[in-house]
Amino acid sequence: MNKYTLEKIASIGVATRGNVQQAVKLSREVLSEPFSPYERYKVLKQTAELMIEKQEELAQIICEEVGKPITESRGEVARAAMTLEISAEEAKRISGHAVPVEAAPGSERRKAFTIRVPVGVVAAITPFNVPLNLVCHKVGPALAAGNSVVLKPAEVTPLCALKLAELFNEAGLPSGRLNVLTGNGPEIGQWLIDEEDISMFSFTGSPRVGRWLRERAGTRKVALELGNNSATIIHHDADLDTAAEQVALKSFNNAGQVCISVQRVYVHESVKESFLDKLRIKTEALKVGDPSDDKTHVGPMIHPDQLKRVEEWVNEAVSQGAEVVTGNTKQGTVFMPTVLTNVKRFMKVCKDEIFGPVVSILSYEGEDDVINEVNDSAYGLQAGLFTNDLSFAMKAAEKIEVGGLIINDTSGYRVDHMPYGGVKGSGNGKEGPKYAIEEMTNERIIVMNL
Repeated sequence: MNKYTLEKIASIGVATRGNVQQAVKLSREVLSEPFSPYERYKVLKQTAELMIEKQEELAQIICEEVGKPITESRGEVARAAMTLEISAEEAKRISGHAVPVEAAPGSERRKAFTIRVPVGVVAAITPFNVPLNLVCHKVGPALAAGNSVVLKPAEVTPLCALKLAELFNEAGLPSGRLNVLTGNGPEIGQWLIDEEDISMFSFTGSPRVGRWLRERAGTRKVALELGNNSATIIHHDADLDTAAEQVALKSFNNAGQVCISVQRVYVHESVKESFLDKLRIKTEALKVGDPSDDKTHVGPMIHPDQLKRVEEWVNEAVSQGAEVVTGNTKQGTVFMPTVLTNVKRFMKVCKDEIFGPVVSILSYEGEDDVINEVNDSAYGLQAGLFTNDLSFAMKAAEKIEVGGLIINDTSGYRVDHMPYGGVKGSGNGKEGPKYAIEEMTNERIIVMNL
C-alpha cells in the first residue's frame, strides 16, 4: 500500500509453515557447499553495484511502501549499497589470532591459534522504517561471514527485500544462501523459533517482540536492536543555530520513525528560550506532504493507526501540562512536525519511544543533573551532546549509559561502518559489518602438539 495515498501498489505471498520449513532446509543444506571469502566478496560487491545502477527504481519503492521522502529514499539506497560494499571488503578480512599456550608449564611444545567460523543459518527479522539498508545490515555481514540467511522483512514493507533478493540472484549468489519469507510476522516468527536448524536470530524491532524472541531462542545466539527515546543535550556554550538545524532535521526525518530520532532535548536553562525559538523556525520551515515531491522533508507515518497513537500521546501530554510550540495537527496521512515544551519525565512522549514526528524540550541547570536525566530511561541506544567544553564532553562520554554518544551532533548520526548497538532496553549485539560479522561467527581454538 502506498503510505501517502493509501492505494494498493502490489500483492505478495503469505508464507506457510511449510514454506518456513523449506527455507530453513535449503539454508542448512547449502552450507555444505563451498563459498570462499573471495566468492562472497564478488557477490556482495556486484550486488552493491547493481543497487547503484537501479537506485531510482529502489528509491521509488521505498518512497511508496514506507512514505519516506524521495530524496531521503535515494540516500537510503546509496547507504545500503555502501553497507554491502563494506561487507564485501570485510569478507576478506575475517581472521583469528595466536594464543601463547606454550607459556603454560607442560605445554612448551604446543602452539595455538583461533579461527572464526560461520554460525550457520541466520534468521534475519527486519523492521519497516529502513526496509533496504537495515536488511543489508543483516544479510550483508551474514553472507560475508559464510552463513546462509532466512530473511523475514516487515509485512508492511516487503518489496525492497524481494527486489534485493532479485539483485543477489543476478549477482550470482548461490541458490539457497538467501531465502525470503513474507507474510504475517507473529506466525512466521513462531515458526522460525521452532526450527532448531536456525543457529542465530538477528532482530530489529520493538522491545516487546525482542524480549519474546530472546525468551524462546534458548541457547542460540540472539542479536537485538530495539527501541530508544533518544536524548540530545544542548549546553550553554553550544552553537544554537547548528543545534536547532540538526535537531529539526533528525527529529522529523522519516516522520520520526527512526530508532535514533531525537525525542528528548535537554537545553541549558540559560539558552532554552533562544534555542526554542530557533527550533520552532527551523521546524516550521520544513516542507510536509507528498513524499514523491523532491522538496518534501516530512511524509506520512507508516499506518493511520500509528498516526492516531501519536496524536493521542501528544494530547495526553498537553492535558498533563505540556505546551505545544508548533504542530499537533494532521494533513491527511501526515502528522505535522511537533515541538513540545514543559514536558515532564513521566509523560509517554518523554519516557516511552514515540516513534513519530514529535520532540520534547526540557531544561536543566547542572552537568550532573542532565546526565542523570538522560540516564533516567529504560533505553540506551545513542545520545547527542552539543558543547565546546571538552571536560563536559569527556564526563558525558564516561557517564551517559548508551551504546554511542555523538558530540556536536544529535543522537541521529550514523554511518554504516561504525559499531551500532545499545544497552539496557535497547538490546544487545552490534551492527556495522565488521562488528556484525563477529556476532555472526563463532571463535574456534586450534591447538597443535608438536
